[in-house]
Amino acid sequence: MQHVHPESIFQREHLIRQLTAQLLWDLLVIGGGATGLGIALDGASRGFKTLLLEQVDYAKGTSSRSTKLVHGGVRYLAQGDVGLVREALYERGLLLKNAPHLVRNQEFIIPNYSWWGGPFYTIGLKMYDLLAGELSLGASVHLSQAETLQRLGNIRAAGLRGGVLYHDGQFDDARLAINLAQTAIEQGAVLLNYFGVQGLLKDAQGQVVGVRATDHETGATYGLRAKTVVNATGVFVDDILQLDQPGGRKLVRPSQGVHIVVDKSFLPGNEALMIPKTDDGRVLFAVPWHGRVVLGTTDTPLKEHSPEPRALEEEIDFILRTTAQYLTRAPRRSDALSVFAGLRPLAAPQAGSGSEKTQEISRSHKILVSPAGLVTITGGKWTTYRRMAQDTVDKVIALGKLAPAPSPTAHLSIHGAHPTPDRSSHLYVYGSDLPALQQLIAQRPELGQKLDQSLEFVQAEVVWAARYEMARTVEDVLARRVRVLFLDARAALRMAPTVAALLGQELGKSPQWQQQQVAAFTEIARHYVLSDTPAVVPTTAS
Repeated sequence: MQHVHPESIFQREHLIRQLTAQLLWDLLVIGGGATGLGIALDGASRGFKTLLLEQVDYAKGTSSRSTKLVHGGVRYLAQGDVGLVREALYERGLLLKNAPHLVRNQEFIIPNYSWWGGPFYTIGLKMYDLLAGELSLGASVHLSQAETLQRLGNIRAAGLRGGVLYHDGQFDDARLAINLAQTAIEQGAVLLNYFGVQGLLKDAQGQVVGVRATDHETGATYGLRAKTVVNATGVFVDDILQLDQPGGRKLVRPSQGVHIVVDKSFLPGNEALMIPKTDDGRVLFAVPWHGRVVLGTTDTPLKEHSPEPRALEEEIDFILRTTAQYLTRAPRRSDALSVFAGLRPLAAPQAGSGSEKTQEISRSHKILVSPAGLVTITGGKWTTYRRMAQDTVDKVIALGKLAPAPSPTAHLSIHGAHPTPDRSSHLYVYGSDLPALQQLIAQRPELGQKLDQSLEFVQAEVVWAARYEMARTVEDVLARRVRVLFLDARAALRMAPTVAALLGQELGKSPQWQQQQVAAFTEIARHYVLSDTPAVVPTTAS
């Protein structure tokens, strides 16, 4: 039986009604990751009739699997990509203002074990500070050996000469994606998850004039017409490009980044650790996040991609091995609370270019327009999602498909925006929604109960996710609304039946649906649990 509650603009029935009422969209966006959500928000906030379709859930792929940093990219500075760094630092400053409930200033320390390291990194980070300009989060400073040991607690003392402290942004990626989806809807856009695009509609001249799409929940199919279709599907852009030009050259070569989440005791202070040069030439981070620590990342080129990528044994080994070189008490396999993999949509190397090293492929974004008028955006990073969106809509206007209108998103508050100096309760992520969530608990005190006795999360968060955050499945809740799957995969498995029952009641689903949900979530979640012994997995790395 459907639970009775006030009509919410985020309810699926309400959004479907709007979908069927609109005969022609100005902007139809395929893909509900950071980039697609940003484009939907940019388009709607300029007054364009905007529709976004996502085949699974918002931020299901890359956008929920980042290193949780809103940053300019110190390593891009080392590669000489000053333009990208400057743009990202500017965007970092805007995000801190527009979503202060989710983005915060994080201090990072680079430990220095060589005589030249201190001056080298201090000079480099002074340049980083300069590029940030008035949006700087604080000046970088040199630390003595004693200060570095005191602040990092568990860092290896032997050979340590000191450290360099700098500031960057830290955030919750999937929560920001959900808040972007809510903001876009509040601005008048229609967004639907579990809505897959199967084909493109073309006119007599062969120009793209819409899409053929299916509601995965009901099986209903729709022909949806639009002045412009934007392909913002990240690692899946080639799938949509094939619908437009079958057999065309691939644009994207996915690269995998893996993270391991461990207990806070491995990095007991408030500062994050940055290891500037690992044996594969990458940087490695240990970042405090929701009372745990995220270790990562790797960079492994893959031949194929899937919606649910899995960590390779060599990636897990690399993270644990590298971390052990720097921490006195190093995490072992048995200490992993969760392990997750994400894919980066890197530009595929041109034939004969010789550039196969993924960390050397530029992360700046590219906007391409096919002869049929399909607009595709590739590349970029989470931090620059807003700029990528603005550039995409500007491009559509430049093509003459939409009337000129300025983008207001640089100074547009994101849903939930509220200063949160006090982060002692995990519920701070709800920002300005927190009083309403607390009111829900006051009305139904049983919803104040924990989902699992070992963790902080409560039942009201599941009801809230269904009513106001467009969660449709147990995985939506435990992976992307309440981040348990990424924080403690075993606890997430224990919570699944309770979450299924609460969702079932809220969405009016049968007990059979609840059982299927638990089974489906269990299948996904078990790959986030790291067994004590390495599995023998065939490698898909090239």
